[in-house]
Amino acid sequence: MTAPAGHDGLARRLRLLEDKEALRGLLVRGWRALDNKDWRTWIACWAEDAVLEFGPWGEVRGREAILATVEEAEAPFPSMQHHLLNTHFEVDGDRATGIGYMWFVAVTRAGESSAPYAMGGPYDWEFRRAADGGWRLARQRLGVRWTTGEDSAPEAFRQGVSC
Repeated sequence: MTAPAGHDGLARRLRLLEDKEALRGLLVRGWRALDNKDWRTWIACWAEDAVLEFGPWGEVRGREAILATVEEAEAPFPSMQHHLLNTHFEVDGDRATGIGYMWFVAVTRAGESSAPYAMGGPYDWEFRRAADGGWRLARQRLGVRWTTGEDSAPEAFRQGVSC
């Protein structure tokens, strides 16, 4: 039995839409976990050999190094929210790229009335399909374009991040 005309094209378009939704879901699930300091769920979104590039930190290589760096940097914040904005993904087989913006807002002193610390900038992602069929972050570049409020993170994590 042969497939109806156009079936292959429809299957490819459906796969592309499913992959793009899976990438969006990976980031939403991961970044909600990040906000909740659920480190196990968050780091499971990354490939073992992943690379994180962030101005003040330079290049951080490997999932365990990424986890240690981010966990230490975000420890001072009692509460935080990472907003992912204007995301767009391109899928090419088992590889994908994505762009978007970050708007990060954090409480710097629990229980005190104060302006939150916030920053924003562009994301640039590279993804790879894992052996289990799911997507993982292979590389993330984050640039900071603006900040506001008082950052309670240690100075080593803030170098180069300012308005």
